Amino acid sequence: MNQPLQLPLIDMPTTHVFPSTRFQGSKRKIVDQIWENIRDLRFDTVLDIFGGTGAISYRAKQAGKTVIYNDNLVFNWNIGCALVENASVQLSDIEVETILQRHNDVDYPQFIQSTFANIYFTDEENRWLDTVVYNINHDLADTRKQALARFALFQACIIKRPYNLFHRANLYMRSAEVERSFGNKATWDTPFDVHFRNFAAEANAAIFDNGRKNIALNLDAMETPTGADLVYLDPPYLNAKGIGVDYRDFYHFLEGLVHYDSWDSMIDYRSRHRRLFPQASIWNNEKTIYEAFEALIERHRKSILVVSYRDDGIPSKAALVNLLKRYKSQVQVVNHLYKYALAKRSTNELLLIAQ
Repeated sequence: MNQPLQLPLIDMPTTHVFPSTRFQGSKRKIVDQIWENIRDLRFDTVLDIFGGTGAISYRAKQAGKTVIYNDNLVFNWNIGCALVENASVQLSDIEVETILQRHNDVDYPQFIQSTFANIYFTDEENRWLDTVVYNINHDLADTRKQALARFALFQACIIKRPYNLFHRANLYMRSAEVERSFGNKATWDTPFDVHFRNFAAEANAAIFDNGRKNIALNLDAMETPTGADLVYLDPPYLNAKGIGVDYRDFYHFLEGLVHYDSWDSMIDYRSRHRRLFPQASIWNNEKTIYEAFEALIERHRKSILVVSYRDDGIPSKAALVNLLKRYKSQVQVVNHLYKYALAKRSTNELLLIAQ
């Protein structure tokens, strides 16, 4: 992974656009602000450790960098495979329609219908999901095509959900005759297949080859490969009260979709909304998060380190700056004022650049 710098580094002219997304924590809305602050640094390879929606990795790909996307959630890894690693494969119109069609000679499973009735989607929608997941797994031999189709499926699932999350069973909110200050009932009521086609088209339009061999990994953050010129860290946020963002819990339904055949064994049936069995994370615990930062920074100490965080979190801005200064001689702090969806106030999105 230690490659010679190739300068000058100039953004590639491209008409390809990163797809729209409603994932919580995505940097899509501020990716250009982040990039403006790092584009003039001397780097050719980028490791995006908490890749998520892939917004930063995709921007680095647009700039002609060699990109290593990583995320420990398998559904996110599929997004990295579809949009970052993938350089040329697209879904044809025929393949999209084959995925959406219920084949007469197939005895389709009914796991989602029987397990998630009246929780997230209607009975008809659950039947559709069972069909499409099966077709993706069995009708598409190319793993990159599977990843593209799953991306479209994830996006379709999220856009039809109140709050765009799976943190509670609130299907009733879609049909309740109440005044709403959020959400879009017309979007919720739009059929799944319409959303799927739209998101599949967005994904296809985003595919391009930047002339580099980019890869997507599905590793724990502490297992990511060393040696990249620049390492970008955007870990789950832990607020001042010690309450963390648990993406696995927020999007457990999507993680289940990619583990369809073993999903049943992963579910905590004591929970009303059929979440996955919880997994402890050092990033969601105020007693361990500082040590987690320290271990990851130490692991990648030879790289330029770029950290996205919030100024009202744990560790504090001062603590992160002091930690980075233990390994780097220069630490720059950039504040981006950003209003998060459903948040009651604006908060400063931090960008820490350590060289």
